[in-house]
Amino acid sequence: MSENLQNSRRDFLKKGAAAAVGSFFIVPRHVLGKGFIAPSDKLNIAAIGAGGKGQSDIINAYNNGASNVVALCDVDWARAKTAIEKFPNARKFRDFRVMLDQMKSDIDAVTISTPDHFHAYASMACMQMGKHVYVQKPLTHNIAEARMLTKAARKYKVVTQMGNQGSSNPLQQVASKWFDDGKIGTVHTVNIWTNRPVWPQGIPVPTEKPALIDSMSPADWDVWVGPAQWVDYHPLYHPFKWRGWWNFGTGALGDIGCHTIDSAFRILGLSYPTEVECSVGAVFIKDWTPEYIPEGCPPSSHVEIKFPATKKNKSAVKMIWMDGGIRPMHPDLIPANTPISDDGGANGIILTGTKGIMTIGMYGNNPKIYLNNGEVIDTPKLTNDLKLPEYGHQVSWTNACKAGFASKEHKELSSSFDYSGPLTETVLMGNLAIRSYMLRKKNEKGGFDFYGRNKLLWNGEDMKITNFDDANQFVGRTYREGWKVVDA
Repeated sequence: MSENLQNSRRDFLKKGAAAAVGSFFIVPRHVLGKGFIAPSDKLNIAAIGAGGKGQSDIINAYNNGASNVVALCDVDWARAKTAIEKFPNARKFRDFRVMLDQMKSDIDAVTISTPDHFHAYASMACMQMGKHVYVQKPLTHNIAEARMLTKAARKYKVVTQMGNQGSSNPLQQVASKWFDDGKIGTVHTVNIWTNRPVWPQGIPVPTEKPALIDSMSPADWDVWVGPAQWVDYHPLYHPFKWRGWWNFGTGALGDIGCHTIDSAFRILGLSYPTEVECSVGAVFIKDWTPEYIPEGCPPSSHVEIKFPATKKNKSAVKMIWMDGGIRPMHPDLIPANTPISDDGGANGIILTGTKGIMTIGMYGNNPKIYLNNGEVIDTPKLTNDLKLPEYGHQVSWTNACKAGFASKEHKELSSSFDYSGPLTETVLMGNLAIRSYMLRKKNEKGGFDFYGRNKLLWNGEDMKITNFDDANQFVGRTYREGWKVVDA
């Protein structure tokens, strides 16, 4: 590609397509034939994290060749094998910082699909270089990072999307319209639950030091730990099981909350909560002595978060979250032999209003209404002619990247950071309460007092618990030296 063409391409992708819609993307028929996209006008995307969910994120963003995949970065290439085979011409890296340094002029946008603790660090680095970002859920590891990324996306004028793909499900629009049309009245209570964790959680911290797996070097493990506090490799951390440790993950709430809380947050037009309170399940290995594992997420939790009335919903709302397989009982309006959600009751959402209830499944699927008068409104059957995977969530992001910051396509994204940042803050508010619940100090009798088991009052604008200062340590985190997430 010539230097002039490369520069022209960069200017186009950064400034948007407002003046060239319908003409710039498509090469004249006499050159390639009808419908072909000029290679110079495709989005150049890279992946930070190409295994696990990262594999589907980069493949879906690639969209059968509508975008170019120019680079793949993963600290464990064994996990990224499928993506590497899918994109043999993409450059391979183990450290994303090296990738950005060497390919800063060749990358337009990045998918970030790493463990939770790495999201903010990688996202900030990419946005500061003007790269559009698609970041897996939850957006960040803690509330302070979510607020930081939300502001940074506006500052650097990049197109963003969080990976809660159900937000692009057209059935979400159906559920929202039902509510806007007043079908269930004013909502006062929301129940949300999940069967997560489905990984080891609430277990003692591993103390043995097994050998590092063959597919990673010590340098790779150092990058994997990244901003978290240092621990030696253990299979209870990598792969996947990192979710159950606060050092890296965000537990059941972080895993599923951005999918399920999203529906209520969107439908009711919620914003910052005002208070949160929780209780958590205990693990007993010894009689009468619960295990104390502040490093690990609990095996189950019950969290109540309260929100003020909104423009869309003229009542305060109490949101009740349950995980670890604990779930609410059947509402009276749902027949006794009818499951309370679409997957046999494992995960679900119930919005209770003055005229009836609405149930919604995972990813916004199968919304259904049970009215007080006995009427039932079933899920409509929708057709999707495009049949894009994950409701076109990644593709809509790549299209918005091409159109540019503040474009119509950008504003229509279902989970840009302007939306997903506050949503993530709400999800992580539950974790702040859970971690506060486990605070303890020695008492005069030689035992311990759990002094953080309070209702916590939240000032959303200031990101601060106002009635229990010790809880504010969980708004952010302490970063490992050299890995602090900052925005200059």
